[in-house]
Amino acid sequence: MARKVFYDDEARRRVIGGAQALYNAVKVTLGPKGRNVVISKSYGKPTITHDGVTVAESVELPEADDDSLGYKVGAELIK
Repeated sequence: MARKVFYDDEARRRVIGGAQALYNAVKVTLGPKGRNVVISKSYGKPTITHDGVTVAESVELPEADDDSLGYKVGAELIK
């Protein structure tokens, strides 16, 4: 399979998109009025937490199509 390489604005847009996806998952847990989040796993029971670090570690961004390539890099940089 050939690799796709992105440069300049396109690369920045994809990395920032991944960081924003992670931020959107974590932001509801922040602050004194932070909400609980249910984390579903492929095995065992779901986990209920309001810990932003646990939520961030549980986020998995798929790179299934060309539009989401590079998003995983942005999320991993934030973690």
